[in-house]
Amino acid sequence: MVELRKRPAPPAAPQPAKKKTTTQPKAKKTSPPAKMEGSSAANGDALKVGSTITLEGFGGDVQTHDEKEVNLAKLVADSKAGVVLFTYPKASTPGCTTQAGLFRDAYEPLTATGLSIYGLSNDSPKANTTFKTKQELPYPLLCDPKATLIEAIGMKKEGNKTTRGIFVVDKSGKVLAAEPGGPAATVDAVKAVVAKMGGDSDAKGIAKAENKLIADVAGEVADTAEAMDRSKTGTPVAGA
Repeated sequence: MVELRKRPAPPAAPQPAKKKTTTQPKAKKTSPPAKMEGSSAANGDALKVGSTITLEGFGGDVQTHDEKEVNLAKLVADSKAGVVLFTYPKASTPGCTTQAGLFRDAYEPLTATGLSIYGLSNDSPKANTTFKTKQELPYPLLCDPKATLIEAIGMKKEGNKTTRGIFVVDKSGKVLAAEPGGPAATVDAVKAVVAKMGGDSDAKGIAKAENKLIADVAGEVADTAEAMDRSKTGTPVAGA
């Protein structure tokens, strides 16, 4: 009896190696940096106290309450020593009325050194004219509905709103004050600037007086010496 042998099964074909797949870590979503209230990305460090801005073209054109076209360069040129801009959110509201009244009541001492004062908001000329008339304000109000100047001085908030604050610049474009603050704080900031300007003026006046005194004394000493010389030589003294 013949025994049938089974043929061995052919070897299995090698399976292709699986490719290793690497998963890239998902990039974290980063949100843009929050814009600080009252900040101006366009100006940055340019608004720091002591820095100097280019007045021409700064902040674009705005209107006065009586609808005259002006800009910061013109306002500074028309002033004796520089310009004060105090910003307020909305005409004829309680906080803004208080702020405008404080600047009204302190108008004379605040302008004693030659600074010109202006209120600045994004209100219409009509709203600001009503505000000025009712509160008997002695200074003009500037209307900036597009908030171009408000933004340039760092006082614009989201939604075209205005931060209450103060901005002071002298004739050369040097920033003397730039900060947000409440009604009283904005007036106090300008008082501090005026006090410093007055102190500088007093110092110059004292120096001038001292120089004049020195010159007068020197002149008297010279006249005395000349008179003594003439008396020794027998020369008649002029006026004798």
